[in-house]
Amino acid sequence: MGRIVGKILDFIPKQPDKFGFERVRKRKKTRFPNKGQLNLFSPAAAQLLKLPTNIGPFEEALLLDERDDARAEEAYLRAIEEGDDVADAYCNVGIIMSKRGMTAQAFDCFTKSLELDPRHFESHYNLGNLYFEAGDLRLARMHYELAAEVVPDHAGTYFNLGLVHAMNNDVVSALNSLGKYKSLASKEEGNKADDLLENLQRVMNVQR
Repeated sequence: MGRIVGKILDFIPKQPDKFGFERVRKRKKTRFPNKGQLNLFSPAAAQLLKLPTNIGPFEEALLLDERDDARAEEAYLRAIEEGDDVADAYCNVGIIMSKRGMTAQAFDCFTKSLELDPRHFESHYNLGNLYFEAGDLRLARMHYELAAEVVPDHAGTYFNLGLVHAMNNDVVSALNSLGKYKSLASKEEGNKADDLLENLQRVMNVQR
């Protein structure tokens, strides 16, 4: 029995990948151009790659980041220096650091974000991912659970939490988390959990 339970993920032909990092995307809507003004973000104007002048440092950094522009990090650091959405800026710099393989710096950025905002959803979720990748499932679980407390309807959190439970051989919790994921995800996205759910249910039946 223990051998079977300990091989939960090995039964799946293709193990599902966890959902990746979550960038803070919120913007101050009042700073976008008024009706009638030139919209530099329209498809026709986007090719100009010219940033509007009436946005703050964080929004500028976010626009650069979404275009994978190397200037994004510098812009986020300027947002931090100027006190503009500092917790969000630290979070997004953490993602940049993680993509570069600078894991220690990424941990530091997400931690600083949480020091400023202990209920920062994206930083808890991203820390969960970092701990997951580092093999520390206890802390990964803790941060995913905290993220779920802050934003209870984010499907990806429950999928990743389900993977953590499965790796910990906690079949019941894994089934609950993945069931929650399917209830929140679209039908197409929900299919991502089908193989894992089927396998967990098979293990559950063997245990009975």
